[in-house]
Amino acid sequence: MALDLKLISEIREITGAGMNDVKIALDEADGDKEKAIDILRKKGVVKAAKKEDRATSQGVVHAYIHAGGRVGTLVKLMCETDFVARTDKFQALAHDLAMHVAAANPLYMAESDVPEAVIEKEKEIYREQLRAEGKSDAVWDKILEGKLQKFFADVCLLQQPYFKEESTTVKQVVQNAIATMGENIQIGGFSRLSL
Repeated sequence: MALDLKLISEIREITGAGMNDVKIALDEADGDKEKAIDILRKKGVVKAAKKEDRATSQGVVHAYIHAGGRVGTLVKLMCETDFVARTDKFQALAHDLAMHVAAANPLYMAESDVPEAVIEKEKEIYREQLRAEGKSDAVWDKILEGKLQKFFADVCLLQQPYFKEESTTVKQVVQNAIATMGENIQIGGFSRLSL
């Protein structure tokens, strides 16, 4: 396959992958841009998973105040080195995550952080809804699981659809950043205040 430098450049801009990785992905995808991007993202997620156990002792606490000053957020974004913490890409990620928290108002970081009492209360509400709708008991478990996953996607930061790209979760955005920047990146915490 002949090299299309413009296409390689576009894919590198989108994914942050190296030139060699883009060439390999394009070969695997027979020159299809979208397939190549998917291949790179899948490889990036695998690389990110390998780095998730590495210590994150550096980073930034980023503050965002929404226009009008009625909503403000703080996001603690962690990485492995001070060098990465000072890069424009890392700072931009921290800013975007703070904006996401302002827009989406998550209550918890992840599904594991939701108290059992809250989960049981949600299940109780869903059971009442199913009873009122006359749904058969045989399908309740499957419906309850689906409703709970939707609840977690609404209230858990890492599972929320990313405000800039609804087809991607916040967790996937962080994993893509890990693949791009080459270090473990974790959201260490967040806070949102509003009037």
